[in-house]
Amino acid sequence: MRGIAYKFGDNISTDAIISGRYKFSISDMKKLSQHLMEDIDSNFTKKIKPGQSFIVAGRNFGMGSSREQAALVIKEAGINACLAKSFARIFYRNAFNIGLLLVETDTDNIDSGDELQLNLEKRILEKCTKKSKQFFKPLSSAMRKLLEDGGAVEHFKKYGGFNF
Repeated sequence: MRGIAYKFGDNISTDAIISGRYKFSISDMKKLSQHLMEDIDSNFTKKIKPGQSFIVAGRNFGMGSSREQAALVIKEAGINACLAKSFARIFYRNAFNIGLLLVETDTDNIDSGDELQLNLEKRILEKCTKKSKQFFKPLSSAMRKLLEDGGAVEHFKKYGGFNF
């Protein structure tokens, strides 16, 4: 998959991903996704192109509350994947539950606006803009299967349980 990087720093909370002020007032994920990252960049959703964008961050992306809307709005907005040095544990689980790809990798040499190519099979992240490549942590076969099926929830519905 190919897309443009939109970079954020360390410790991006679920409240920064989708502000708590919308938690009870907007229940439609499509409408809620229009507010993705707006407390950090009020024009973020105007910049991204669904299916052609990556969120890139530092350490501990998705920290804070267990708000599952954070992962849901990222997926609904059409973000290809989130790349970070590390992810908060609950956000990580929520993302895989709904089929949002998370990739743990060094993000120091990625800048906003860089064009990226992600090859899951070979575990290679190509920074096309900088003409460089790097490997990233492999996803387990179970995680890859969950992503193929659209997340843990869809996988469970499809097989009536976990089938790896």
